[in-house]
Amino acid sequence: MDKKILDRIAQVGYEEKEKRSASFVQSNDGVVESTVQKEQPLVLMSTGAAAKKYPELVKKYWWQAVKPDTDEFTQATAGATEEHGYFVHVKKGKKINFPVQACIFLSQTGSSQKVHNVVIVEDGAELNVISGCASEGEIKDAEHLGISEMYIGKNAKLSFTMIHAWTKGVKVRPRTTVIVDEGGTYISNYINMEGAEDIQMNPLTRLAGEGAVCRLNSVLVVPKGCNMDVGGKVFLEVPDTKAEIVARTICLGGQAINRGTLVGKAKGVKAHLECHGLMLSEDGYISAIPQLDAITNDAQMSHEAAVGRIAPEEIEYLMARGLNEEEATATIVRGFLNVNIEGLPEQLAEKIKNTIDKFSYEKAL
Repeated sequence: MDKKILDRIAQVGYEEKEKRSASFVQSNDGVVESTVQKEQPLVLMSTGAAAKKYPELVKKYWWQAVKPDTDEFTQATAGATEEHGYFVHVKKGKKINFPVQACIFLSQTGSSQKVHNVVIVEDGAELNVISGCASEGEIKDAEHLGISEMYIGKNAKLSFTMIHAWTKGVKVRPRTTVIVDEGGTYISNYINMEGAEDIQMNPLTRLAGEGAVCRLNSVLVVPKGCNMDVGGKVFLEVPDTKAEIVARTICLGGQAINRGTLVGKAKGVKAHLECHGLMLSEDGYISAIPQLDAITNDAQMSHEAAVGRIAPEEIEYLMARGLNEEEATATIVRGFLNVNIEGLPEQLAEKIKNTIDKFSYEKAL
């Protein structure tokens, strides 16, 4: 693999030497790597190849969760002459011990990268995906249109970690819908420590089976010159479903809108939304927009939202206990970004912790 690509995607979770059940790397519109380790009970390939090999799955899953006419970006992707992106399929009852890693890389100035990802985790199966998206620092006027459809069967579990490292010349338009069946679990972790020119994403999770559960975590850093309109929606469509959205945003001079929407459509649903923002710049903007919609008389739904700066007394408190000002600031920022992300492989959890530690210290200087 080209060293330039390798070095960049290493920043979004790709590891050559760590244990992985399968690996997929796409650069622009070409597949660079698509491998499955021996005896792993899963299928991984490009979406285009899968569409040709599994026509019966195309009829059942392709463009069922995300409709082609949703907006101009889905229309453009659905109208592409050839599909790109990754396809992951885990059959009924199979539990994948090691993560699947899937990386998308963009390096062409003026290009429009159209990606359609499909993930199917059948009844009783379990899968952990580490998805990384990154771009080359020198490109300009490029856009990434990423459509993702995920299907989680009865009593199945999907842990999906997405790490973005876009650069300032890129506009990003992901469109994602996840459907969770009875007793299924979906854990989403979204981490963005760098800034694209503009990111607009508001993925939808549909808890469509009784007892389905989801947790959406996000950690966003918004540097100067970056616009982010990011959120998450959960529809609790049947009884006894549960959802939690936890978001942390740090503004370094960019513009950030953080949305969270919970819609309780059935009896006995429980949901909580937590959206906090921290201003570390005199410039910039954070807007936290929590929304709760209850379409039943016994939904238990709550939210908390807060935006502000580091209080001087917090710095003074830590300095009184032996830390200097930079160390105190770094400690507060690190604690703020800790959202107790669950379901990560040990190596990735440690890497994210080290990245947050490094970021916290650098921004405190």
